[in-house]
Amino acid sequence: MSQVSIIIPVFNEANYLGHTLRCLQTLDPPAYETIVVDGGSTDATVEIATQYPTTVITTPQRGRALQMNTGAKLATGEILCFVHGDTLVPHDLVLVLGQTLVNPAISGGGFISIMAGGQTTRWGITLHNALKTYYAPLIFRPQRFFKDGLRVLFGDQAIFCRRCDFWTCDGFDITLPIMEDADLCLRLSKLGRIRQLNRVVQSSDRRVAQWGPLKANFIYFAIGSLWAMGVSATWLKQFYEDVR
Repeated sequence: MSQVSIIIPVFNEANYLGHTLRCLQTLDPPAYETIVVDGGSTDATVEIATQYPTTVITTPQRGRALQMNTGAKLATGEILCFVHGDTLVPHDLVLVLGQTLVNPAISGGGFISIMAGGQTTRWGITLHNALKTYYAPLIFRPQRFFKDGLRVLFGDQAIFCRRCDFWTCDGFDITLPIMEDADLCLRLSKLGRIRQLNRVVQSSDRRVAQWGPLKANFIYFAIGSLWAMGVSATWLKQFYEDVR
């Protein structure tokens, strides 16, 4: 059975983290370890995390790429899975990851992310994000799409890969305030194909609820496209506000 280390980068996730950690407790088979990496929360995030069988650490500064790299350095499982603090994963996550990565031609993957709130499922956003995994590399990196099997995954898709491959690629680029997940896919795809599994995880729709579906889709598309064309992720971050 594969040893899966789940790494959760968090910042002020008190409203959602408990749900995520309770979900992880139902995994069958269980994860090898769960590591929560806090970026300096000012709410009850850390207190909630310590109520569950997790390792909780805090980074000296906030930054999702930095936090995930810090968790990966501590992890000892053969497979790393990066889960957002507002994301619910399937109960057979460990089995699915092991079955996927038993194929040496696959270097990493992720799930279809269903975006939902208390009474709403954002089917349009969900469909767009699933299709974006394919059309983004097809448009902007067509040679890599066909030759290397490049697919572009984002954080709410619960990205996973072998720990050895993660460090062969030097992990996440900590200089990137956004798009660090897509950047990792570009480098991972040089080691093998990236797969979007025909399975789902569920993430909070809080950002879409605040922005509205049209604005959210436009921002997602515009930021991804401009970054792919070489625009600095640091400059683009100003258009991707934090929503808690």
